[in-house]
Amino acid sequence: MSKILIKNAYIINEGRTFNGYVLTDDAFILSVGETGDSLLPSLEIEADTIVDAKGKWLLPGAIDDQVHFREPGLTHKGDIASESKAAVAGGITTFMDMPNTKPQTTAIAELEWKLKRGSESSVANYSFFFGGTNDNIDEIKKLDKSRIPGLKLFLGSSTGNMLVDNKETLERIFAEANMLIAIHAEKEDIIKQNIAYYTSRFGENLDISFHSKIRSEEACYASSSEAVELATRLGSRLHILHLSTAKELGLLSNEIPLSEKKITGEVCVHHLWFHDEDYAHYGNRIKWNPSVKTLKDREALREAVNTNVIDIVATDHAPHLLSEKEGSCLKAASGGPLVQHSLLAMLELASAGCFTKEKVVEKMSHIPADLFHIDRRGYIRPGYYADMVLIDPSKETQVTKESLLYKCGWSPFEGYTFKHAIIQTYVNGTLVYDGKNVDDSSIGMEIRYI
Repeated sequence: MSKILIKNAYIINEGRTFNGYVLTDDAFILSVGETGDSLLPSLEIEADTIVDAKGKWLLPGAIDDQVHFREPGLTHKGDIASESKAAVAGGITTFMDMPNTKPQTTAIAELEWKLKRGSESSVANYSFFFGGTNDNIDEIKKLDKSRIPGLKLFLGSSTGNMLVDNKETLERIFAEANMLIAIHAEKEDIIKQNIAYYTSRFGENLDISFHSKIRSEEACYASSSEAVELATRLGSRLHILHLSTAKELGLLSNEIPLSEKKITGEVCVHHLWFHDEDYAHYGNRIKWNPSVKTLKDREALREAVNTNVIDIVATDHAPHLLSEKEGSCLKAASGGPLVQHSLLAMLELASAGCFTKEKVVEKMSHIPADLFHIDRRGYIRPGYYADMVLIDPSKETQVTKESLLYKCGWSPFEGYTFKHAIIQTYVNGTLVYDGKNVDDSSIGMEIRYI
């Protein structure tokens, strides 16, 4: 057993910032108080390790509800070990991995394989979505809901058997799954129509500027609105991933508490940071599905975070080799690595006045824990797991190729200098990142849902 006292920190938690301390005992937070508390001298005697965090910010660890860590089957560009190291270096202490691996996580045996692999190699706390297909409803109904965040459905183009486009199957899943259904919402028919239209006019070698025209606002809204209709009619629990358009925000509401919401939404950091005019500079490096859209869309998404129309901020971290990102917008791989800098990016936007620091913590830590009913994480509270991040607000972070921990070896933020630095990350009370190195001998815990 080991007790760590972090004192003199500006603790950003539950909507307020105060100067205080946190005492951990092994994996858990034992006590939280304000600087000047009469208990502090006795706690200093009790602690095995004291961290003087004067001038630093202490946040609960970020929880990322959408990552693609590429294991099994795609490990040439990422794996659970490499990407979880990047995650903790970026202040993410818990992740939920997506099922479109090889083989796909669409059978319980494949889910069990991933959980075992996480227990062997993940520095961060880990969890894995189960994938829905046109023919695995019986397997879905056997799932232990305490071990998965929910069911992932691809309602837009996907590889292999993961595009769920059978209407009868969708009706059955939404009616019978009895768990959170997270969706990738892009209408396949509209995408195909757009491809046919633009290739007929401009040829097959379309550059990146066509990507947001092909994967358009209409393609997103048509799919997400159909899912909302289905969920509303059948009483399903629906979570819309990586919202990218202003129009889709009309499908969500901030008029009821989160605990009463049946339909919730997520936005990703890249849709809050970039817009379609950035394609000229970044090219395929910012090619994602759904696509980065207009400045108007970006501003509407930012506002929706502030007004709680959008519930969660995540990454959709999806590494590819740079060689796989080459070619026309129809051939270049979609997705990119983000977990090492997503929290820094959001704090950068906060320093620019887009959000408050408290709002960043709410959307990246508190609400993910509440929305998915995660057991004792997402807050700095006595009795909760000690997942915490210490930030130096006066130290810059330069993003260089040499500083990256991603297996794919690149970042859309290369060359950028953030105004803040992550100097410590604790997972279950263990210091796993010291600002320079990740302790890969430490293994995170499987997340439980209550």
